[in-house]
Amino acid sequence: MDKSQKELIKRAKEFAKPFRIEDGESFRLKDVDPGNTLDFGQEDKPRAKEALALGVELLAGFQDLLYAQDRWALLLIFQAMDAAGKDGTIKHVMSGVNPQGCQVTSFKGPSAVALDHDFLWRCNIALPERGRIGIFNRSYYEETLVVRVHPEFLHKQTLPEQLMGKGIWKDRFRDIRHYEQYLTNNGVVIRKFFLHVSRKEQKKRFLERLENPEKNWKFSANDIKERAFWGDYMKAYEDTIQNTATKACPWYVVPADNKWFTRIVVAAAIIETLDSLDLSYPVVSDETRVRLEQAKQDLLNEPD
Repeated sequence: MDKSQKELIKRAKEFAKPFRIEDGESFRLKDVDPGNTLDFGQEDKPRAKEALALGVELLAGFQDLLYAQDRWALLLIFQAMDAAGKDGTIKHVMSGVNPQGCQVTSFKGPSAVALDHDFLWRCNIALPERGRIGIFNRSYYEETLVVRVHPEFLHKQTLPEQLMGKGIWKDRFRDIRHYEQYLTNNGVVIRKFFLHVSRKEQKKRFLERLENPEKNWKFSANDIKERAFWGDYMKAYEDTIQNTATKACPWYVVPADNKWFTRIVVAAAIIETLDSLDLSYPVVSDETRVRLEQAKQDLLNEPD
């Protein structure tokens, strides 16, 4: 790794830190400005795009090491309100990653089969293998977000009545913390991102989808319906983040009103994480080196 790459990693760590929420930290969602861009202004967008391009290149190198070493798995979880930019962030930040070492799973409403299992089941079977990056576009956290905002969804899960009391959210927070610790103990590194978009910016993006024929397909009438529950969602997100942020599995509350800034923060957090794993290519034994040298000589000695 050259000097410029090391400097980029150092900057990434500093850039991601203000948005990381760990266990025991004081956190209020209303204190996070969705329009925050730190020291970047709108006039700095070209500089920001250049920084993202460098970050994408660095991520590609880290992913190659992760795949070759085959010891760790990285799970990236994205949660957000509609139109916050999850899809675009995943697309741009991971654009340089080898598809062979990355998998994206989007979780819509649960199927009848999923509803007949525990709430972690459908996500558990989609976990990344060692050496790979797994991306969850929404996740088991929907069970403490949309299901909490819409209690009727909880009743569709056909749980025993005595398990659906007021303490169910506290139980689920505890279960998630234990589940993520279990995964951590088995080499799955977890980073969670809440893309925090303002209600005003969401309205602007919805109107763009309605006014631009090429974006009409992105709009759903249900999007407007969910806006009516904005306050309930903000409370659910705040409680979820407060109760499931840990040092091992932190949340990043990322300002999302400026997509170019959101992407830099996410890229920086992933770079910081992968750098912390001390990744390296497997060391070849002396015995293997002898075989490789013999293979090389065999090839060189082949007649043309």
